[in-house]
Amino acid sequence: MLMDMDLLCKLFDAANMHRWNDHIRPLDLTELDKQAHKAAIAWVLGRSWEQETGSRLDWRLLVEHSLFSFMERVVMTDIKPPLFHRIKAERADEVAGFVTSEVTRDVPRLDPGFLERMGAYLRSGGGSQEDGVIRAAHYLATLWEFDLIYDMNRRSVGIEQTRREIEAEIAHHSNIIAVMRRRMTGNDFIDLIGQLRFQQRWTRTPRVPATTVLGHSLLVAYMTYLQDCDDGVDDRTLYNDFYTALFHDLPEVLTKDVITPVKANVGGLSEMLASYEEEMMESKIVPMLPEDMRDEFRFLVYDPFSERGDARFGTVRGPGIKVWDTMAAYMEARMSRYYGVTSRVLRDGEATLAEKLRAYRTSADTEALMADLERVCSL
Repeated sequence: MLMDMDLLCKLFDAANMHRWNDHIRPLDLTELDKQAHKAAIAWVLGRSWEQETGSRLDWRLLVEHSLFSFMERVVMTDIKPPLFHRIKAERADEVAGFVTSEVTRDVPRLDPGFLERMGAYLRSGGGSQEDGVIRAAHYLATLWEFDLIYDMNRRSVGIEQTRREIEAEIAHHSNIIAVMRRRMTGNDFIDLIGQLRFQQRWTRTPRVPATTVLGHSLLVAYMTYLQDCDDGVDDRTLYNDFYTALFHDLPEVLTKDVITPVKANVGGLSEMLASYEEEMMESKIVPMLPEDMRDEFRFLVYDPFSERGDARFGTVRGPGIKVWDTMAAYMEARMSRYYGVTSRVLRDGEATLAEKLRAYRTSADTEALMADLERVCSL
């Protein structure tokens, strides 16, 4: 079984990992947000590649390898990227052994097959087309961050060398990136996704760590993926569920987050917002994508929490995504209390979310996961 609270907490801890922390930053940049941005960019790159070349990527493999690389980065923590990549190149077996041993220690009940595949991936260096898409997405997300901090750090020693290194990696993956750039107008969609890194969750209360809308979306996506693996869903449903979960809060880049109590208690507001969101998505976001990707994007993004089926695009298990959206929010509230930062808003929110999780009827044991989170918080 892959769904495991120890694993979820390992992923959540990436919200505490600060990127570019030896540079001046206009906002906090975390590893969780970087991985979320990378996952969204990988979808744009991968689908652009498929549409232009007529080939099909193995999206189950791409999502799994993205998770493996994410876990590797969480374990290896704050090593500077040039040194990190040099260590990987020169000591791949040792790095793979260390990462898998750390994950085994921290997630002792994790499926052995998953660990075996992760170790094989880390040792292999990732030579598949799917791995090329992941690496290209990684460097585009890194470049986005670098462009954000560059002007403030012009006097920093080595800043121009850092730019050259990033641009060299971008050039190394130019065959994939060029396809996307030919099919899209600039990087508007990538920039728009990045704006969700600016939007904090739970804006009415202090909280540690202060996760963003985009980071939250990645947690929901990986929870959905893990449950889909446990349930044995087909490849197309797994793809649909993962990217629906990843993009489920995308409309908030246009409307900002309207908290649930407001939507629930102002008559008709929830339905009105849904209508406005779809209208704004159609006018502002959908046109950023090539024509031949728009229908699928609509299928993934609109009405994310409903059970849906389509003759072309398959099935989305929306109610399950809602369960993990609730679980991710519950973890945000409970982990803040664990770190010693709480408020009436967080306590009330935690209690409401726990009640919802106990009421859901799903193949996952949400009550057991919450009990496991209490165990983690007592360590």
